[in-house]
Formats: sequence, C-alpha cells, structure tokens
Amino acid sequence: MNKISLIVAFFFAVTTSFAQHKSTWIWYPGDYEVWLSNDMQNRRTERGTFFPPFWKMDSHYVLVEFNKEFDLPADEEISIYAEGKYNVKINGKMLPGAPAKVQLQKGKQKINIKVYNQTNVPALYISGKNVYTDHTWKATYEDKEWIDETGKASDQSGTTYVNAGSWNFDSGAAKPSTFRLPTRPQQAVAQGRQGKGFLVDFGKNTFGYLTFQKLVGQGKLKIYYGESKEEALAADRCETLDLLDVSLKAPTDSTLELSKAFRFVYVEPEGTVRFGQVGMLYEYLPVEDRGAFRSSDQELNRIWEVAKYTMELTSREFYIDGIKRDRWIWSGDAYQSYAMNYYLGFDAETVKRTILALRGKEPTVSHINTIMDYTFYWFLSIYDYYRYTGDKEFITAIYPRMKTLMQFCLDRRNTEGLMQGLAGDWVFIDWAEGLSKQGEVSFEQLLLCRSLETMALCAHLVGQPQDNQMYQKEAAILKDKLFAYYWNKQKNAFAHSRIAGQQTENITRYTNMFAIFFDYLNQEQRAGIKSNVLLNDEVQKITTPYMRYYELEALCELGEKDYVMKELKDYWGGMLKLGATTFWEEYNPAKKGAEHYAMYGRDFGKSLCHSWGASPIYLLGKYYLGVKPIEAGYSRYEISPYLASQEWMEGKVPTPKGEIELYVSKRKIKVISPVGTGVLKFSSKTLPRVNRGQVKHVTDHHYELLLEPGLLYEVDYTDAGK
Repeated sequence: MNKISLIVAFFFAVTTSFAQHKSTWIWYPGDYEVWLSNDMQNRRTERGTFFPPFWKMDSHYVLVEFNKEFDLPADEEISIYAEGKYNVKINGKMLPGAPAKVQLQKGKQKINIKVYNQTNVPALYISGKNVYTDHTWKATYEDKEWIDETGKASDQSGTTYVNAGSWNFDSGAAKPSTFRLPTRPQQAVAQGRQGKGFLVDFGKNTFGYLTFQKLVGQGKLKIYYGESKEEALAADRCETLDLLDVSLKAPTDSTLELSKAFRFVYVEPEGTVRFGQVGMLYEYLPVEDRGAFRSSDQELNRIWEVAKYTMELTSREFYIDGIKRDRWIWSGDAYQSYAMNYYLGFDAETVKRTILALRGKEPTVSHINTIMDYTFYWFLSIYDYYRYTGDKEFITAIYPRMKTLMQFCLDRRNTEGLMQGLAGDWVFIDWAEGLSKQGEVSFEQLLLCRSLETMALCAHLVGQPQDNQMYQKEAAILKDKLFAYYWNKQKNAFAHSRIAGQQTENITRYTNMFAIFFDYLNQEQRAGIKSNVLLNDEVQKITTPYMRYYELEALCELGEKDYVMKELKDYWGGMLKLGATTFWEEYNPAKKGAEHYAMYGRDFGKSLCHSWGASPIYLLGKYYLGVKPIEAGYSRYEISPYLASQEWMEGKVPTPKGEIELYVSKRKIKVISPVGTGVLKFSSKTLPRVNRGQVKHVTDHHYELLLEPGLLYEVDYTDAGK
C-alpha cells in the first residue's frame, strides 16, 4: 500500500462510527485541540523562514488521571493502550507494571489510570465488552491525592473532575498523535519552459505537497509559489518559496515535506538537476457537502461553487484564515467559517476543535489572538453553535472557560465601565484606511454587550441562575450606556467612538449594522441607520469580504434582499471576472491589475483564498433559501424563501438530523424536512393551494404553512416578492 493509501485508510479508520466501535481515545478536554493547533500553526513560513503566531501558545497537561466506575454483569478482559507512561489501579489497588490486558471480575469495579507524556497529549484507549473509553470517563490534571504519616491515602475529595475529551480515533492503532489529513494526487493543467525554469499551472488555487517525477541530478531546486502568475514569477517578492539541495544519482519520484498554497509554481533547477512532470498531493479535510444551492442564475451558481471551494480549502484541522500566508486560527475568521459551515458541511467537530484551540489554557493574559473584538466573537460563536446544533453537553463543558475569559474582559473595563484598548490590546474591527481605534470605540461596547447576553443564555442552559442574573444585569447596564453615550439623535445613528468623554462626529457602518441583526433598535432607529448609514455613499465604504458579510446581512434583515443580490453579484462576481478561483481577503474594484494582489505593504501580501470570502454560502442559505433555526437544533425553524432576480432556486440546508430540501419558483414551492416543527413563510398574489396542511393568511399577501418532519409539502402560488 502506498503512502497516499495509508493516509486515507488511517483517516477512514479514525472516522468509523460509534455504532461499529464503542471505544475511542480520550484525553483531558481541550488538550489535544491545543496540541494539534500548535503543530498546525507553526508550519507557517515566509520566504523559507519559520513564522510562528503572535500570541501566547499554551501546552497540554503532561500528567492526566482518567477514571470511571462500572458494575459488570460478568468477568471480562480489557485491553489498554496509552500515549505515554501509565499505571493502573483497580478499586484503589495498583497493578504491577503497565499491563496491556487486565482481567476484571463481576461486580463493581473502579478503574483509575494515570498517563504521563511530555511530548504528546496523554491519551487513553480501553476496549472490552462492557468497559471501554468514551467521553463519559472523568479526567483531571491534579488528583490531589496525598498520604499521611500512617500511610493512609486521602479520599481525593478536593479533586475537580471533568468529562474526557475525544474525537473520532476509534481504534487502538489510530493514535491521536499520528493524525494527518488525507491527500490525493492532483495534476497540473499546464507545464512549460519560462526563462531559466518551468512555470506550472494547476488551474485554480489549491493546497498540498508538491511532487516531482523522476527528479535526478546534483545541485539546487528553486521553487517559487504564487496564488497568481505574477507572484510565482517574482522570485524576489513572492510570499512562499522552497530552496532545496538535490543529490540523486537515479531518477526518483519525490514529494516535498511541507505543504503550501498555490495556483502557479515556478521551478528553476541549477547544476545537473532535472525532472519530469510536476504534480501535487492535494491535502483536505473530508467533510460531506450536505448543503447545496442551484438557481436559474448561472453567475450566482458560480459564486456559490467558488465560495464552497474557498471554504473547503480553509477547512483544515481547524478553520484557518487563509491558506497561503497565515494558516493560523483567527477568531474573527473562524466565527464566519462556523456560520458558513452550518449551511454547508454542518461539521460540528471542527467547530468545537477550533473553539477549544482558540480559548487555550489558564491563566488568561491577553485577548484571543490579542484582539479585543476577536474575544467577543468567541463568545458569540458558542451560543450560535448551540442554536444550530442543540449540543448542550458542549456548552456545559466550555462554560467554566467562558466565565474566566469574561471575567478577564470585565476586569479590563475603565472607570466608565467601557472597553478601551490597553497595552497589548489590538482593536481590529476591520482593514479600513484611516479607521480610528482611539478612545472608547462603540463597536467594542456593542460586542461586549452581546457577549454578556450570551453568557446569560449559557448560564441558564447549564443551570446557574445567579450567573444568569448577574450577566443579564451587566448587559442591561452596558446597553443603556451604548445608547446614552453613542447614539447621535441628529444623525439617527451610532457614533464611532468617544474620546475624553465626548462623542466623536464620525459615523461608521460597523456598530450600526451589527445593532440591526442584534435586534437592538426600534423601527425609527432601523430606518435611520438604513438611509443615513448603510445606503449612504458618504459613509466610509467597506472593502473587505469580512465586513461586507455583516453589512449585507444587516441589509437582508432590513428587507433589502434585491439590493443585496445585486451587491453579491457585483462584489463576488467582480472577483470572478478578474479570474478568481477562490475568494479574496480584500477586494477593491477601483484597483487595477497586480494592484489587487498587494496588501500590508507587500506586492503579494494579500490572501487570494481567505475564509471570510466564502460568506455567500451563509447569505444564500439563510436569506434566499431562507432557512434558519428558531430554537436549538432546529426543534423549531423558519423557511422564508426569496427569489430576488432568479426564476427558480433549489437547495439543501443541513440540520442535526438530515437536510431540509427546498425548491422555489415563481409558482411552486416544494419542501421536506427531517427535523422539528417548521413554518414556511411566503408571499402570494393569489390564494395559495397546498397538497397537505392548512395555509394561514397572516396579512396582505403574506401566508404561513406549518411543516411537520418527514412530509413533502407542495405549494402552488404566485410569487409576490417583497
């Protein structure tokens, strides 16, 4: 079996369903995610130089105890696998050595196993008929056991245990430390001589390991990567490169050790080095595309497909920002990736891994990624996760880490009770020329207010009424200050900031558009922001897909879906017209030629495959197919389809129990759902007819139809648009 087959076979081994294997590898929750994220994020290079993240990097606990009690119906033998040194206690008695197999007697048995590993995460796997490791085992990094002068051991009453962490490593051979993403061969679409070397084109942006057929000779191999042709040919300015020494007497098929992002590769051999075809091993995270979208508008279909491919490339062990430059986990980027994921792959495991990796370990000494607003996005992502998945167990597990991070934030408020950038804080908001980050920025207060509301909701979910009341009170106080300090009655909008206790005159889009979909505004305020800010060209425009995502969502909430559809086609379609095969970190239509590739003062600093560029997946799923959960896990949901300029559209939206399937034309709606109770909301110029259920007339041309799971509903109507 070749290397590729082995990796693919390994991945499928670790993703075997629990129905086939009860046992899984376990560890202290969050430790594997931290360890794996460290490994991934430190693969970044810039022109061949190791380039680590900017923020504090944590490590796993090196000694972990696992335990669980069983009441066995009969004697049984268990097999034990561990990553690290370990000892075993059965009912408090230490067994000799590190036994690979243990005989357990019928009746009550308590198993305690300690695992030590300085290099990798201490992990445990036990298989037996009734005894097997899973997330219900308890784990601790400090058992607080002590022995007094008589030799008596303590009762361990002071020890804090938590449920163990796990993923899908479901066989003893599939050790967590050996995990690698699978790869598959991918060929270039063109390879031709250029100058002193060869220019190789893979047809679209991609990610993986470069391969050389029949590499032979003595000398150097200079490899310059580019997301554009211009970058690959700019040997002195391209962002990534490899300079290799070659000493091969016989032709050898070779694969480079480090993965890279590229569309074009310029290869320049020196000495007697030569080679045949250049290819690659495409590296990917296997996730089923459960979501789908197709319509009568071919340009819109192309936008959705390119957004889907952008999402595929930036979904790795974790959700990363961009495949070429950073390859790091940024909380703001990840927050948007989660939302897109809920309308595409519905991959809950990668969401949880990313949330845990971003949080890291105690003590908390800085904001996530050092960015104040990125800390708040982390809070918001957790309640969104619950809303889409209904996974209360994860909320319970992560809540203690939410509390300590929120306390860190509250302790950094100024005397006015507001967030203001302190030493070491990066107030980001967006990439925008001349955007002030000084003073008390209204956007940060808004995000903190929503984060406090999230804390209150999660406290309620985990049964902490005192916390719930405290966070509700703090959120209400801050919300009052938000309007008292920042609302400009003359401009009918939020001001950007306060400096020295005075509201500034500057009006920006950020706070205003977030306040709309946070539902903080009355109708008069919403109307004011719509006309005075979002549809006002005199207010500084947004050029990043990152913030365009939120701006267009706010406009959708305001009923401007026709306008948003035009913007989707102009903005993302504009990138396609320039030859984009994935969506970019930033797009400014005013730029020309290679100007589009420049950023951060570097000719090719911009990422041309950036996670936040994939937002059409979310917008089309939530606002045009119109599907969204009303209660956790789609126990109740809403479908409000909107065709805009399309003649018809169809799609699938994933839920925890399958896909909601929808077809909409100007005269027909078909929908079937596997989950919950839904309501179909639509507008019709004529009295609609349905094959089942009863249509409720709401007002004017607006109607509703109650949806039950597992039934196909067909509606004959005449589309009334808005």
